[in-house]
Amino acid sequence: MQPYDERLTVPRSWWFMAAGVGVAMALILFPFGPLPMLAGLAAGAAGAMMAVSSYGSARIRVVAGSLVAGKARIPLAALGEATVLDPAETVAWRSHKADPRAYMLMRSYVPTALKVDVTDPADPTPYVYLSTRSPKRLAEALNAVKAPQ
Repeated sequence: MQPYDERLTVPRSWWFMAAGVGVAMALILFPFGPLPMLAGLAAGAAGAMMAVSSYGSARIRVVAGSLVAGKARIPLAALGEATVLDPAETVAWRSHKADPRAYMLMRSYVPTALKVDVTDPADPTPYVYLSTRSPKRLAEALNAVKAPQ
């Protein structure tokens, strides 16, 4: 059973901007003829779309006794209280309240987040900050999986 799985996809407008990068490359190469222009269109759009896809492929999962967020895999036993952050608190915790030692999976286009305290004394990370579109559901999933232990 996998109680929580979320992909932090980018907004649709970013895909249009990526296509715009291809058009810009085509315009830059226009003086060199139609073939370089088409190559610039294809290469520019493909490169920008790969970058957008890569940035939007971050996932948050609660699975197999762990919280998997991006490249981090944190055992649930090392996690403490989860705090749901509203949009104002989300901005505060990603800016002036942020601790440089914290693990942060931030996406500026996601308006809400979850802050989970790290209770492992051997880990210098004070908390995990996760941009998520459904922080209440993620907190419930963490609590549900940790409760049987």
